[in-house]
Amino acid sequence: MNKKRILAIVFFTFLFGFTEGQNINELLDDLSKKYDFSFAELKTDTFFVQKFILNVNQPIDHKSPRKGSFEQRVILSHYNFESPMVFITEGYGAYYATNPRYVNELSDILKANQVCVEHRYFGESVPETLEWEYLTISNAASDHHRIVEILKEIYKGKWINTGISKGGQTAMYHRYFYPEDVDATVAYVCPLNFSIEDKRVYQFLENVSDSISRSRIFDFQYEMLKNKSLYLPEFKTMVQDRNLTYPIDLSLAYELTVLEYSFAYWQWSQIPIDSIPEQTSTALEMVQHLHKVAGIDWISNEGIKRLQAFFYQALNEIGFYGYDISPFKGIVSFKKNPVFDFTAPDGMKVDYNPVPMQRIDQFIRHQASNMIFIYGENDPWSSTAVDLTYNSNLLKIVKPGGSHSTRLKNLSEKDFNNVMQTLNGWLDH
Repeated sequence: MNKKRILAIVFFTFLFGFTEGQNINELLDDLSKKYDFSFAELKTDTFFVQKFILNVNQPIDHKSPRKGSFEQRVILSHYNFESPMVFITEGYGAYYATNPRYVNELSDILKANQVCVEHRYFGESVPETLEWEYLTISNAASDHHRIVEILKEIYKGKWINTGISKGGQTAMYHRYFYPEDVDATVAYVCPLNFSIEDKRVYQFLENVSDSISRSRIFDFQYEMLKNKSLYLPEFKTMVQDRNLTYPIDLSLAYELTVLEYSFAYWQWSQIPIDSIPEQTSTALEMVQHLHKVAGIDWISNEGIKRLQAFFYQALNEIGFYGYDISPFKGIVSFKKNPVFDFTAPDGMKVDYNPVPMQRIDQFIRHQASNMIFIYGENDPWSSTAVDLTYNSNLLKIVKPGGSHSTRLKNLSEKDFNNVMQTLNGWLDH
């Protein structure tokens, strides 16, 4: 074998760490001893070659590792060692990623490897003792950085982090704290809120879509609130049938559900406007429709428990929205716009810290690079979308009439091509 051939083999072995002939199980076994994680192989479909679940030992507080640790669930799907890595920063639980058929759309488009990281304090990635003060965007970003550090030892190609909604927020935070971890970001329908009652949502709901649609939604809400005594018994029956309880008075829970209706309707936009029931409908039909759109369980004790970590983060750092009661004054019990402070864990008082999101905003507008943001025009979360006014090295796409389900594959051909040309341009450098 000549000298040039030997040098080429050495170079590519150094670049990729191994050849395709090496066993990924053995590589993971070596890494697990170095970085303290366990792993097991999962079933996979035809897209990926192998799939694994990793339980990575993470510090509860990265600034003080002696405070204990927890196991974070990570699902790794192997396509090809030389291919890019799509790094999914899930904002919630990640059980769906264990499905043998699950392929992120970017993994499919780029023919890439895939890793999905369950967010700390969600799903199975929960410390034995819930010390809420360690559920911060900084600690979550450090979780992601450590996983990148581990897997970059065997995946030497380009890395793209991505996430949807709260996962998209998580991708932003990851880039803020560790901008060099990945080569590009694709964040879907992710808000950047500045308080626990970001009032930009109110203006959005006053102007979204067309006046006929907005009037139909308002009329439904107004009827449900004005004649609450007619509908509350059906609401109560539905609640009892589902064994739901609430941290607030049932009447107030009903009102909050009705106030949620307009946000929920536009978030998903799955129901035709002309299917919204009118006053001629029965009370049962009206309440059933309310549940179908807004969901009677999401602010119940049971619903809050499922999303407790989200509500804590919203109240503590990442912000949220409230309800504008000015159009309904005189027919609601609230004296001021209600917010979600009642969802705090164990009744604790959580003081919102505006500084983290202000810093993220400054980063996005002035320092960030190679980031793509995708929104739906009719999605209320687009009202608190990122502002790219001062940054030309980012891309923001808003799908006309799009909802919270806006993705690359349902963009127009023009917008899809724009995204992919931009992304591939970054990845080629």
